[in-house]
Amino acid sequence: MKTNFLFLSFAFIALLLGACEADDTAEIVINNTDNSVDNSTTNNNQGGDGNSDTTRFIGGTQTTDLELDAAFDYVLTEALVMTEGTTLTIPAGTVIRANTGSDVYIAIAQGASINANGSANNPIVLTSNVATPNAGDWGGLILLGKAPINSVAGGDATSTSEIGGLPYGGSIVDDNSGTIRYVRVEYSGGAADGQTENNGFSFYGVGNGTTVEYVQAYEGKDDGFEFFGGTVNARFVAVSGSQDDSIDWTEGYSGQLTDVYVVHGIAHDKGIEADGFNTDIGNNSNPVFYSKPTVTNLTIIGRGSATENEAIRLRAGTQGIFTNVLIQGFEEGFDLDGDMGDSPTGQGVLDGDLSVTDVTFVDVLVKLKNDTEFTFNESDFISGDGNGTGTDYATWSVGWTRN
Repeated sequence: MKTNFLFLSFAFIALLLGACEADDTAEIVINNTDNSVDNSTTNNNQGGDGNSDTTRFIGGTQTTDLELDAAFDYVLTEALVMTEGTTLTIPAGTVIRANTGSDVYIAIAQGASINANGSANNPIVLTSNVATPNAGDWGGLILLGKAPINSVAGGDATSTSEIGGLPYGGSIVDDNSGTIRYVRVEYSGGAADGQTENNGFSFYGVGNGTTVEYVQAYEGKDDGFEFFGGTVNARFVAVSGSQDDSIDWTEGYSGQLTDVYVVHGIAHDKGIEADGFNTDIGNNSNPVFYSKPTVTNLTIIGRGSATENEAIRLRAGTQGIFTNVLIQGFEEGFDLDGDMGDSPTGQGVLDGDLSVTDVTFVDVLVKLKNDTEFTFNESDFISGDGNGTGTDYATWSVGWTRN
């Protein structure tokens, strides 16, 4: 009996050691210090030749810096919120796949920073983690800063974001939320309810110290880009297939949008919907100010004047200077709405604060519709009709956009 017991013991130990040598699955790591989860799995599916597939799961509220690695595949399982003082670093070529749900998004809170530096050959892609993705599968990318908004009285007063209930706004015009370069957001815009919807890119009170360039919102359920006040500038902006407004601004946004390309593939709302203030909140600024961005080199392509309504709707007292514009395939080019009270959109035209210089209309039935209660001529609003060429999308979009 003793001999048999020893033999069985040695056999069991050998079997156990052999099993350990064969197991090449990495340890699952759960980080509970910052409420985030990083479950890294490595599975050798290549017959022992050393190649492996690696996935990491990210999400939760971060209280320390988070640096990703383009060598890994990332799955966003829940809202990832970078808190004040932290930085999210996303290198070129990184792909983040988001699980479904309106509560799955990436938010860069006030005082936090994002360093997302892609390239034309290696863009950063935030997309759906669904085999057959659809618009609205997940939330989107949200930045919140400390630049002025007109939904509050001013100073350091803040408002609260629709998604996440995070504070935004303040008095720092050049507030810096980091860098977003060569970043594409796909299949975003999941709606929490009828009043609370994500966008591809949401900028809440973001300052002009932030760098935003070479960015695309692709096949989103709600807006492609929405600016809630702030002063942030954006260059080389593409929106393809948005189902609501492609570009939306409100709450006193006053940045610069340069080289903007919008193309509509399915039913949608406006190419640009622009509000001087948030009519659900009111213009609470003191002294009162309205949105007044400058938009240079703009192309908006609709589906034809028989099927499309307004390319650009300007309302709630918004101001804005448009230069070098091409609008194609809409019933109306510019639709101005307002009144002589709190929404004096027409006053901006008379004062020279709302105008279009060098514009070309192709397959557009009505160039200007005036519903502002102010009286002015088309020539007071538009000059250089026929001179617009829009943006050179064919040149700057190569390699990193989807059409």
